[in-house]
Amino acid sequence: MPDNASVSHVESVRDAALAELAAADTAEQIEAWRIAWLGRRGRLTQVLRGVGGLSPDERRSVGSAANRVKSLLEQARAERQDAVARAKSDADDFTDAIDVTLPGWPTPVGGLHPTTQMIREICDAFGSMGFDVVEGPEVEWDLYNFEMLNIPKGHAARDMWATLWVDQPDEDDDYPMLMRTQTSPMQIRTMQERKPPIRVIVPGKCYRYEATDATHEWHFYQVEGLAVDRGITFADLKGTLYEFARRIFGEERQVRFRCDYFPFVEPGVDMSISNFKDPQTGKRPINRDEDWIEILGAGMVHPKVLEGVGLDPQIYTGFAFGMGPERISMLKYGIEDIRLFYSNDLRFLNQF
Repeated sequence: MPDNASVSHVESVRDAALAELAAADTAEQIEAWRIAWLGRRGRLTQVLRGVGGLSPDERRSVGSAANRVKSLLEQARAERQDAVARAKSDADDFTDAIDVTLPGWPTPVGGLHPTTQMIREICDAFGSMGFDVVEGPEVEWDLYNFEMLNIPKGHAARDMWATLWVDQPDEDDDYPMLMRTQTSPMQIRTMQERKPPIRVIVPGKCYRYEATDATHEWHFYQVEGLAVDRGITFADLKGTLYEFARRIFGEERQVRFRCDYFPFVEPGVDMSISNFKDPQTGKRPINRDEDWIEILGAGMVHPKVLEGVGLDPQIYTGFAFGMGPERISMLKYGIEDIRLFYSNDLRFLNQF
């Protein structure tokens, strides 16, 4: 009987094959092992081919032993494949797992709305000039929104404010309620509650029954200012607003005042900021083909308004102004459509 075709040799092949299989750690190594031991030219296959040259008794014993070893090795190979696959899956899971020793993922941090940012910037500018910030109700009486601002019933100037009126169960026809069309009512409330000197800035939301387009919204913010004291002149108004324009739009900004009409001031003006072309680049600071751009309305407080709150216009004078922070933002940042401020579009808001 050949040495390579004995039962003892078959057992030695089994032991060597199992030892080598135990050292295989990858699918590629297991496949190479299969070819080396169970393939067409594998070591166990060579033993099986040599069985035909044995005597009948030896052929029976060696052949039976070789077939048992072949089945054993095939089963061992399948088990080893499963073990290696599970080990790889566990390793992948561990690689993808969260490492609790590392810092956590950063949480996205929100920011202030661009209108809020501009309101704060405006309030900071006037706050540095001695103005206090006060706020008031958005649902207002006609008395404060119109009557005490020198806009009595039937006055043509009321058409300037498309008003949203509020229904009341026990409506008072003399002084109905409305959604305030401006923050000016707080000027009256402030003068009733405080004695001069008064310097306040009033930010807040206003409402008007208007069609919405690129430059108009039915609800918007307004910032109004009021200063009342002895000896206040139009020069004080000009100097205050000039300083404001320089702080918001830059030190090189120039301002221009032109006559305008508002019922609660006399004289009334609108203020514009310069937008001249740069002589070298030919570009304008604000992307509009205008040398002057209006940004707010203002004027000296009307004597009737002062009398209405119990202040003698022969002793006290004052000035008032009002502006839209969204309009200021549109001019400063080149925003073309006011509706973007209220669209909740993160592509727009994230820019601020």
